[in-house]
Amino acid sequence: MKHQQHSLFVDLKDYHLHVRQLTPLHGSLAPVLYLHGAIENGRIFYSHSGKGLASFLADQGFIGYAVDFAGRGLSQPSLADGLQQNQQQLICHDIPRLIEHFYDLHQQPLILMCHSWGGVLAAASLARHPHLLQKVKAKVCFGTKRVISVRSLAKWLKIDMVWNSLAPWLSRQPGYLPAKRWRLGADDEPRQFLLDTIRWIKGAPFRDCTDGFDYQQACQQAMWPAIWHFAAEHDRVLGHPKDVQAFIAECAQREAKFSLLGKTQGYSQNYDHISMLTHPAAATEHFQELTLWLKSL
Repeated sequence: MKHQQHSLFVDLKDYHLHVRQLTPLHGSLAPVLYLHGAIENGRIFYSHSGKGLASFLADQGFIGYAVDFAGRGLSQPSLADGLQQNQQQLICHDIPRLIEHFYDLHQQPLILMCHSWGGVLAAASLARHPHLLQKVKAKVCFGTKRVISVRSLAKWLKIDMVWNSLAPWLSRQPGYLPAKRWRLGADDEPRQFLLDTIRWIKGAPFRDCTDGFDYQQACQQAMWPAIWHFAAEHDRVLGHPKDVQAFIAECAQREAKFSLLGKTQGYSQNYDHISMLTHPAAATEHFQELTLWLKSL
């Protein structure tokens, strides 16, 4: 392992966000801010033993900051303590504050590295706050979609029945989705945040669930940085390649790179929504390609 790790907290007044800092042992390239998706936390990007994308990029010289969103991971307070959050708070408050905090710390534009729903929130935040775009060097998304349009038995079970129907019921009494207890994901989710995601997943317009701000129109006007979207061959529901491409089109990211991770594209694995970030083979395949691209920017 060619990097060191330690935890820090970013004070956002009503809560403290836990951030895992991964620092190269020798030198430092551009800083990377890692934003996770729903029912997970920053651990999707790293492990204490040195595995994962954030660990890999730190070994290549990129200092990284893997965030736990409010109430998730080691952020304080926890959802069990009564913390509530909706999508707008992340889009309008937390993500802008994180970008500004680490931009000010390094005095150079950041690379945003997003998994799944984290990429949707980041796009909305940048479109709504265009002054942030000059503080972002590149945006990379793994399995990011906003609407799940595919039709299949797996989609009916995982999304229509569990996420859209069962999850809201499970979240009514505690005020949050106890996803860890029911083995639905790696972390719990605030109830209002869950309800906001359901509206968009079902195909509601790309507008704010709280005040109606038109994110799609703002995206059309945004001067996007370099962007690369990855989709996985075996991601049949949570980040289906067609839904990933639909999100690219919706955001008007016309110059974005797109890569499908599967054996027919020359990779050793047919990756899925999680293994695209966690499979050991990723370190010798698309992680290497991504590193070369980031160093070329």
